[in-house]
Amino acid sequence: MEIIDLAPEHEGLYFLCLEDWSDEAKESGPRKGQWYAKMKGKGLRVKLAKDDDGQIAGMVQYLPVEHSVIDGQGLYFIPCLWVHGYKQGRGDRRGRGIGKALLAAAEADARALGAKGIAAWGISMPFWMRASWYKKQGYRRADNVGGSVLMWKPFTPEAVPPRWVRERRRPTPTPGKVTVTSFVNGWCLGQNLTYERAKRAAATFGDDVAFQEFDTSDRATLLEWGISDGLFIDGRPVRTGPPPSYEKVRGLIGKRVKRLRR
Repeated sequence: MEIIDLAPEHEGLYFLCLEDWSDEAKESGPRKGQWYAKMKGKGLRVKLAKDDDGQIAGMVQYLPVEHSVIDGQGLYFIPCLWVHGYKQGRGDRRGRGIGKALLAAAEADARALGAKGIAAWGISMPFWMRASWYKKQGYRRADNVGGSVLMWKPFTPEAVPPRWVRERRRPTPTPGKVTVTSFVNGWCLGQNLTYERAKRAAATFGDDVAFQEFDTSDRATLLEWGISDGLFIDGRPVRTGPPPSYEKVRGLIGKRVKRLRR
């Protein structure tokens, strides 16, 4: 196994989160590439794991906390560490120490860049990006909102624990229309997929639906709303993890349109 920095020849694969075999991943659109182009000038770093057969089997992305979706100072933040776990494509590469190697490489790089510590997005439930896995790697809980757990590892005594950005307000409906609102940051393929499906579904209802979007890779927009990624229909949140299907999103919008037309 070899840990390498992201190079131009692997960018397309990275933008699809290593799922180049997946039509669903390709449906997520250009947001990941746009986010990368914007954030690489602000300190975003990406490392890939090349397995012993030469295939890219894992990835980690991390950036200065000041440009991330959390609150903190002097830290780096890992929004995603991913080892390919599907049977399709390059196959299931979990259980080979790839995640540990990627995390160690990100930590070493952050230290070399002068960070006071590093934080990571963990999930309390036993699947993708488990908080319990980070705990085994020496991380501790800094904050949590629902099932999202903010884990961190300080490098220096003066490091201050980070916090999640809290929701500050929600979108309000547009009179006489069904209002579909999408908040999208760009770093997450799954959330980008939700955005693309919602935008496409909303367009099928014509003038009955007002679609509005907020790019939360803009820090001021993120802090104004306190929402990094999310979908709302007439101000009500839609569950987006895992990403709802196009048919489900269109069905939810359609129900509101029927009420509007009565």
